[in-house]
Amino acid sequence: MSFFAGARHRTPALVGIMALLLTGIVAGVAPEAQAVPTHPFTAVSDDDATGEPAPFDPGLIVSDYNFFNADAMTETEVQAFLEERRCVRSDASPCAWEYHETTTDQPAQQAGHCAAYAGSAHERASRIITKVAQACTISPRVLLVLLQKEQSLLTRPTESGYLRATGYGCPDTADCDAEYFGFFNQVYNAAWQFRQYTEQPDRTYQRGAVDVGFNPDAACGSSTVRIRNQATANLYNYTPYQPNDTAVANQGHVGDDCSTYGNLNFWAFYENWFGDPTASRYPAFFDDCLNYPAGQDCAAPALVP
Repeated sequence: MSFFAGARHRTPALVGIMALLLTGIVAGVAPEAQAVPTHPFTAVSDDDATGEPAPFDPGLIVSDYNFFNADAMTETEVQAFLEERRCVRSDASPCAWEYHETTTDQPAQQAGHCAAYAGSAHERASRIITKVAQACTISPRVLLVLLQKEQSLLTRPTESGYLRATGYGCPDTADCDAEYFGFFNQVYNAAWQFRQYTEQPDRTYQRGAVDVGFNPDAACGSSTVRIRNQATANLYNYTPYQPNDTAVANQGHVGDDCSTYGNLNFWAFYENWFGDPTASRYPAFFDDCLNYPAGQDCAAPALVP
């Protein structure tokens, strides 16, 4: 579903100019304020990366456990996390920790998909995030990272950012679809889409050896990625590019005209905020079978008492 690729893109030719301008603007600001807009053509700044993270693996960006663990954070913990981000406003938009919105009822989907969401007046962003996480069994940490890597919404909120919060309905070749505008609309639909990818995994990007491009420009080429789990497949279906060697080598700086950063930034923000994205509480022998939390799609070995 390329229409829902998820990433709000700028043309690669603007990357160097954007990065230089943003670097000048944020010089001397505390690290949390230095998170530049993180569409796939802009790298996370050095101050948003920890010292020496494990190397980026395009085949395993985040573990199934970390992606689907809806209980990773409570509403109170999400609210505290939002309040800890240093928020720099460029317009009259509220910071994420103080954002409120009236939400609408969403019906339960088929078995294994999103449960019902009960809408309510004046819900805080933290409540929306955790309620959506529980309804669709997607980690609230994933939704927080998505909000930051798509629109820098946790540190540099804007009116436009709230409208396009998770980049849902924002294809590479056209403007975002206004039907999906709005913070709740964006968060819910992104989580719904991730669950849809999981429940119907027969897509362009699925577990196994898959050709993944480096850029919307086909001239930039591609390479085969062995996608090792459903969570990583979900990210590629949402943002269908991998960083090239130049992007990975120059993380925090400007790559080349073919560099894209969407999935690299997802990995970097998660590592910075929550630790190793690829960590899992499950034994290694479950890796090829576990499709957390929807069950297993191949026979798992019996547990020995």
